Amino acid sequence: MSDPVGKLPSELDQLPDRDTEETAEWAASLDAVAQAAGTRRAEYLLRRTLQHAEAAGLALPKLLETDYVNTIPTAAEPEFPGDMEMEARITAWNRWNAAAMVTRGSKYGVGGHIATFASAAWLYETGFQHFFRGKEADGSGDQLYIQGHASPGIYARAFLDGRVSEQQLDNFRQESGGNGLPSYPHPRRLPWLWEFPTVSMGLGPLSAIYQARFNRYLQNRSIKDTANSHVWAFLGDGEMDEPESTAALALASREQLDNLTFVINCNLQRLDGPVRANFRVVQELEAQFRGAGWNVIKSLWGSAWDELFQLDTTGALVRRLREVPDAQFQTYATRDVAYIRQHFFGANAELVQLAGVLSDAKIAECFHSSRGGHEPRKVYAAYKAALEHKGAPTVILAQTVKGYTLGAGFESKNANHQMKKLTIDEFKDMRDLLGLPIPDSAFADGVVPYGHPGANSPEVQYLNERRAALGGPAPARKVKHVALPAPADRSFAPLLKGSGKQEMATTMAFVRLVKELMRDKETGKRWVPIVPDEARTFGMESLFPSAGIYSPLGQTYEPVDRDQLMYYKEAKDGQILNEGITEAGAMADFIAACTSYATHGEPMIPFYIFYSMFGWQRTADQMWQLADQLGKGFIVGATAGRTTLTGEGLQHADGHSHLIASTNPASLNYDPAFAYEIAVIVKDGLRRMYGEQPEDVFYYLTVYNEPKVQPAMPEGVEEGILKGLYRFNTAADLAEAAPAADAPKVQLMASGTAIHWILEAQKLLAADWNVAADVWSATSWGELRRDALECDEALLRGEVRTPYVTRALEGVTSPVLAVSDWMRQVPDQISQWVEQDWTSLGTDGFGLSDTREGARRHFGVDAQSIVVAALAQLARRGEVPASSVKEARERYGL
Repeated sequence: MSDPVGKLPSELDQLPDRDTEETAEWAASLDAVAQAAGTRRAEYLLRRTLQHAEAAGLALPKLLETDYVNTIPTAAEPEFPGDMEMEARITAWNRWNAAAMVTRGSKYGVGGHIATFASAAWLYETGFQHFFRGKEADGSGDQLYIQGHASPGIYARAFLDGRVSEQQLDNFRQESGGNGLPSYPHPRRLPWLWEFPTVSMGLGPLSAIYQARFNRYLQNRSIKDTANSHVWAFLGDGEMDEPESTAALALASREQLDNLTFVINCNLQRLDGPVRANFRVVQELEAQFRGAGWNVIKSLWGSAWDELFQLDTTGALVRRLREVPDAQFQTYATRDVAYIRQHFFGANAELVQLAGVLSDAKIAECFHSSRGGHEPRKVYAAYKAALEHKGAPTVILAQTVKGYTLGAGFESKNANHQMKKLTIDEFKDMRDLLGLPIPDSAFADGVVPYGHPGANSPEVQYLNERRAALGGPAPARKVKHVALPAPADRSFAPLLKGSGKQEMATTMAFVRLVKELMRDKETGKRWVPIVPDEARTFGMESLFPSAGIYSPLGQTYEPVDRDQLMYYKEAKDGQILNEGITEAGAMADFIAACTSYATHGEPMIPFYIFYSMFGWQRTADQMWQLADQLGKGFIVGATAGRTTLTGEGLQHADGHSHLIASTNPASLNYDPAFAYEIAVIVKDGLRRMYGEQPEDVFYYLTVYNEPKVQPAMPEGVEEGILKGLYRFNTAADLAEAAPAADAPKVQLMASGTAIHWILEAQKLLAADWNVAADVWSATSWGELRRDALECDEALLRGEVRTPYVTRALEGVTSPVLAVSDWMRQVPDQISQWVEQDWTSLGTDGFGLSDTREGARRHFGVDAQSIVVAALAQLARRGEVPASSVKEARERYGL
């Protein structure tokens, strides 16, 4: 029988109905309620039934959206454990000093943000007083991702507890003198306070999820007991529009990260205006998080609303709140009571009747200021419920007023994010509202004063007692250095001696090295291989059965390749983090692992390997976050270069990642040509990052998928490998067709796989043109440039130093031709410090699909093109006939 017109089939039609009569009775009951009591009553009963089913654990889809009310009713709020009056005074001082420091700084034009902390003050203070565990307790304490624009409030609190001076407050955003405070949470700039850089919006929530996940990784691998560590991420509702903000929500719920809480400050405003002018961002976020499997707690309304909800016997108020768009609600917060009576309560007769029993003062209080995020009792209830919820992460949607307590000129105004100061009169009004003992005489010089109740005041004593009970100051970053022993030399020996006649790509050489290092008894367990679902591409499948792929559930299935040697093995204590197709997620995991030495006092050695095209180009912002957070580890751009990845084409052909990487001061960038160079670089990297005197750097290595015979390491080249340049051989080393002693000379310099092109060109120059070429391996154009820049800086201080590249080429009179599989700008980084004639060849432009030979001929970097370019250099100097250039083009078909 066909379906009736307008009725669409559903999944229920596919389920057997063992009692059709009972089903019909339920449907008839619903119809009867709708007819007798109205559709609203029927809707209510259905929703309550679904809520009851969910609470009972029945396997039904969850409601994605609940009413626009608090999740925790007033009657269910736990008793507040603190001295609310005392905490109100502490919060008042912090509000004042946060506004004062930004206002005082505005005279220098350095800016700052006031309104964000004003809205979120109680969200932070309640946590600091009752929840956030410090570093001096057992374990690692909590990890706090502070909303970047709220930093003035955190500095104000540090001023109150004595960790920041008044002079430092006055140097907010003025760091060059050495005694200032950075604009936002920057661990590299203020490493004793900040742990996590969060103001590149979207990266905070993404990193918080992977930090919570990495905490469980450490726990499950028995490296660190992180059971008492909780991750708190403070976010703005506008920030949730960043794709990174919600990119990993499913991961957090899938892995049941109940050690994670998002606190989203829903002041309904972003930088220019309402977050969802015509919609309701709270409801949208609730649906998004509930749909992803999160526990959602809404703390929307303050206690002043209790009377209104009690009077709402028909549900008209709740329905009206659900339909008013955010921008209109912001307007209510700035308009008089008459406007609110007309435009909100005037929507229907039921609301008009309700408003008739409300005083103007009550309506003004509710619509102008009474929000769940402004009341410590309601915030406390939400935080406590979040910690008690097990099996899923929690998001708290706390509604606030942006600019709260800053006066009518700030509160809920569209422009308040860009407003940097209050007038003296506005500060006096704020003082009176907060009840602070600051006399008018303190403003005599026209400058707003800082306020402090005194180091021995009851407020400071209370604050310190609460922090002592929770494990010390917060936020705080404390590093207790743990040096890792150097791995045994035998781990590096296979790469140093070469591959004999066997061909091996440098990607495989790196993987083999790490596999050896992971066997080291002292440090092997600290390696963290991270890969975004391309492990087999990089030849890492051999690690699957030995190291295991991390999964908090272990392996609940029998893998299809279980009978194979290199089967897909997941384990609760697995070492590999295979993140799926998410470079952003893999990078967030890498950052958590790179900074474990500070966060948990457990140095880990992560390496993150990826298609080089999809690293820096795709996640360079996170690379900067890594640098700011002082992370240590190895980033490995595999299948590197613009011509080595045959067939993939433009979007896979990386010829520029080294150029992007060169912009990051913490990144040490190497493009090794041979396996032994990788061994030397990694060994020294372990020393520099994890030795007795660790440096706050990380490494970027590019490796190739082109199999080549790997030579043994020549003697005495270690320094050159690490500095960035050494002479690999000379024309006299050629076994056949060595040029004459008086032959013209050229210096061929290359990095990465291009070394093989210039070695071939060296032979062609000698055999076909009687030109002697020396071959140089440039392992790091970036490190050569870094050294040269340091020499230039020293010169400004009166210290004369010669750059390494200049010294390495000292005495060379012939021209230099640099070649790489990168844009010419990569080797050209060092050209100004090369005293010889300089030219370069590279792969500028878009990549293309072709064979390696075809692509290299297209870009003019193959051996024959190098020969022509070298002859052209020599012809310009008059050292070879000009005709030889044309002859070479014709001979090689260029």
